[in-house]
Amino acid sequence: MSAICNTVAFEGVTAHPVEVQCAITPGLPAFAIVGLPDKAVSEARERIRAALNALAIALPSKRISINLSPADLPKEGSHFDLPIAIALLAALEVIPKSKSATTMALGELSLNGALVPVTGALPAAMTAAEKGWDLICPAASGPEAAWVGATDVIASPGLAETLHHFTGQAPISPASPGEVTAPNHLKDLRDVKGQHRAKRALEIAAAGRHHLLLLGTPGSGKSMLAARMPSILPPLSPVEALETSMVHSIAGLLDQGGISRNRPFREPHHTASMAAIVGGGRRAQPGEISLAHNGVLFLDEFPEFPRNVLDTLRQPIETGQVMVARANAHVSYPCSFALIAAANPCKCGFMYDPAQACARVPDCGNDYLGRISGPLMDRIDLRLEVPPVGFQDLDRPADGEDSATVAARVAAARDNQTARFSSHPDLRTNADLSGTALEEVATVDAEGRELLLKAADRFNITARGYHRVLRLARTIADLEDSQHIRAPHIGEALSYRIIRDAD
Repeated sequence: MSAICNTVAFEGVTAHPVEVQCAITPGLPAFAIVGLPDKAVSEARERIRAALNALAIALPSKRISINLSPADLPKEGSHFDLPIAIALLAALEVIPKSKSATTMALGELSLNGALVPVTGALPAAMTAAEKGWDLICPAASGPEAAWVGATDVIASPGLAETLHHFTGQAPISPASPGEVTAPNHLKDLRDVKGQHRAKRALEIAAAGRHHLLLLGTPGSGKSMLAARMPSILPPLSPVEALETSMVHSIAGLLDQGGISRNRPFREPHHTASMAAIVGGGRRAQPGEISLAHNGVLFLDEFPEFPRNVLDTLRQPIETGQVMVARANAHVSYPCSFALIAAANPCKCGFMYDPAQACARVPDCGNDYLGRISGPLMDRIDLRLEVPPVGFQDLDRPADGEDSATVAARVAAARDNQTARFSSHPDLRTNADLSGTALEEVATVDAEGRELLLKAADRFNITARGYHRVLRLARTIADLEDSQHIRAPHIGEALSYRIIRDAD
């Protein structure tokens, strides 16, 4: 008496197929689960026993062996309850073995047989579609999994309904995709009075996915500006929405199976741990940088973050991937985000104000900003000072551009980049440019080239900084719908880097 069912084991956003094998053999009554199960999987025995008892199905007085194959792949999570129960029912010949063998299942069982929603339904559905299997999951996880569209998703409320579906007594219709999450009310850029240079930098950062540092006294509007970044970003493309939703599915952040077209905006507190920012924990969960994939990561009070946490951002910023390495797991997550950092010029924040500055000026500012390492600062494309807003500007009515106007220019610049990178599927924005691809698209006129070389020599710009200036200038040219990079574009790009390079 043996049967199989299928499920998945998660490694980051990848769902590896796992075959659940069940054998019922003569011997002393026992219920054993092997194949590197963790504690939650081992405890499935008691949940399954109670759920079957609620259905008036008694386990035979024989040895029940469950093997999770491949046996050397770690199995974690309570979603193994349902596939183990299905394989067991098939071995007992309660449901057809042929159907269980071509079905993928995941779900946690309550003691009364109800199915509890689990994380990772979207990546599991993608694996099921690749294998050509149907997916059975809890009813609450069905709308999320149905977004894949290439396989039937059977969203079952409980084990009894699953049994009736397999036997044909009451087939369950495939689930429909969840609703597209309605856009949140986004804060408008028009609310920010003054700060025209900072608004321009925000527009450039949005157009090319460039990293931005805002440096200014308390109350100058740094956080206010960063909070309006989502309002000028284009919506996620279908591919980007699926990528982002897979990460959020693993983290359990999808609301009722809905997928959002809004770009993520994550703003962790400066007391967050390294595992919270980069990823980790018991099951190597995604961190804030991965939850901000295809969106924005806003780090307020940038120098207040622990230095080791800040330095761990250096590699993910460059590669767009983060490897979470732990003793029992090596998991890779995507993390292609735009970093917006905000910082005061010194500990007290008033280094630029002679009336309020402390006696340690300028040493206090050097010590405070010295917490940000040079290699990390070199990876930030735009750096600018945000001066305090004058009272005369506060008394005037808002007369700047609204977010919709700026967003239209950003969208046009992104469209230019999409057309340019049509033959390079790994490139999406100018921030992704490097090597020969950068040389091909960053064509600079003679005057601009001369200006760039003089600035690189005068301000000791590194090779990385040199290339980042070119990427930034390419984005500025895209905002003007210019095919070539000219000297004014180079000049504006350089103006956003001299704060640190001149030191």
